[in-house]
Amino acid sequence: MLEVGLKYTSSVVVEKSNCASAVGSGGLDVFATPSMVALMENAAMNAVASHLPEGSTTVGSQINVVHSKPSGIGAVIAATAELVAVEGRRLQFKVVAEDATGVIGDGTHVRYIVDIERFLSKL
Repeated sequence: MLEVGLKYTSSVVVEKSNCASAVGSGGLDVFATPSMVALMENAAMNAVASHLPEGSTTVGSQINVVHSKPSGIGAVIAATAELVAVEGRRLQFKVVAEDATGVIGDGTHVRYIVDIERFLSKL
């Protein structure tokens, strides 16, 4: 059962492959905003995954974040998602990313519960 307050933290080490210079979002060897967003989405997905009905998953539909501080190669980034609202199939999360120096980004993320088979039939 989905309840407000479910949380999950996903972590990654900053490497060349998840830097702005590698993913095409900039020219510097710093943790890329798209990589931060993906980590936040991963945390949100995992926060609720074990509480979903059989044959269901969640898909991201909206994210609104600020990437406020750079992190260099070797930094450990931890993104935490907390479920703050459940409105039918619509799930809203508070997301925060941190490195050893503190918060590097934060915002909100919306995911929807979908039936996997039905969702894929729309392709």
